[in-house]
Amino acid sequence: MYRILIVEDDRGICEGIKALAETWNLEAECVSDFRNVMADFSGFSPHIVLMDITLPFFDGYHWCSEIRKVSKVPVIFISSAADNMNIVMAVNMGGDDFIAKPFEPSVLMAKIHAMLRRTYDFSSSVPILEHRGALLNTGDGSLTYLDEKIPLTKNEYKILLALMENKGKTVSREKLMERLWETDSFIDENTLTVNVNRLRKKLSAAGLAGFITTKFGVGYIIEG
Repeated sequence: MYRILIVEDDRGICEGIKALAETWNLEAECVSDFRNVMADFSGFSPHIVLMDITLPFFDGYHWCSEIRKVSKVPVIFISSAADNMNIVMAVNMGGDDFIAKPFEPSVLMAKIHAMLRRTYDFSSSVPILEHRGALLNTGDGSLTYLDEKIPLTKNEYKILLALMENKGKTVSREKLMERLWETDSFIDENTLTVNVNRLRKKLSAAGLAGFITTKFGVGYIIEG
């Protein structure tokens, strides 16, 4: 089932689109926190985003550009500000289409389905793991925090991926070493410790101190 994230602060419009999408067998979710749209984006992992322009705190252009830093998922702008300047701006900021409000429900759904057909055959959107505002892109192995990319080695990425996939659970040192062995790198206890310490230093330098917690005698955890 395809997933649609609706970034629209008019609750009536948002719930209306959600109900309409569900009648077409699409899973839809309305953004709940307009201060941190990327958290909902990361948690829901949508196949398409419907984006209003005028939003609380940051406008739709801002959030579209944030999405474009980590994903190529289609973004369709929906707005009553349908003048040429806004349409051009929407496209320049990474939008894929623009639908003027008020719109016919049938036209909206036709455009959504056309976009889905063009985009997925089926190649799913790149999964993004998020914690404390840090975004780990499992498509290209990059880590982004506060618009800055944090460079990771292959081993550091594998460690962070294992911990973020199991957020809230302790991952044993043995499990981490097994994950690293999958990359054809022989890792012993001392080498694992060195890799974790280097990863922690990078995270701390980027403003993410305490991101990884040690459970002495057991392993490591990213607290949920």
